[in-house]
Amino acid sequence: MLTEDGKHLYVSYDEYHNLIEKLAIKVFQSGWEFDTILCLARGGMRPGDILSRVFDKPLAIMSTSSYRADAGTLQGNLDIARYITTPKGEIAGKVLLVDDLADSGHTLNAVLNQLRNNYKPITELRSAVIWTKALSKFVPDYSVEFLPTNPWIHQPFESYDAMRPAQLIEKWSV
Repeated sequence: MLTEDGKHLYVSYDEYHNLIEKLAIKVFQSGWEFDTILCLARGGMRPGDILSRVFDKPLAIMSTSSYRADAGTLQGNLDIARYITTPKGEIAGKVLLVDDLADSGHTLNAVLNQLRNNYKPITELRSAVIWTKALSKFVPDYSVEFLPTNPWIHQPFESYDAMRPAQLIEKWSV
């Protein structure tokens, strides 16, 4: 649900999963065949997992991080893992890169450049995200929602960013 001022988008679990399913449909209807899904952890893990199951393709994971401060609301320096975790040796062939959103576009651009320069067995790369913000300098190949007002997206699992084990114990010790 987008707030009236357009500055915040609140997404329920049902909406989130529906958007991932719509992303799968967009990729499928494009007719593009790919070998592996590479998700960017953490934001791309949930969409990547579901797409991996729907398309019955192996899921590779590359860790990136730029949102750390204030429970993940302030962007910091971009860190990209040196290695990709994949169930089949080295990542190769046609790869679908999956993340949750193209915000500024910085992460997706940096990762694609790193993949093109350092992973020669990759023959083709395409990108898929749930949301693309208007301010993004990166245009993904597949996206479900374009957000012209660049809202802050409140994803359904964000409550865990500020939750600690002691709080879970308190919650479940009723």
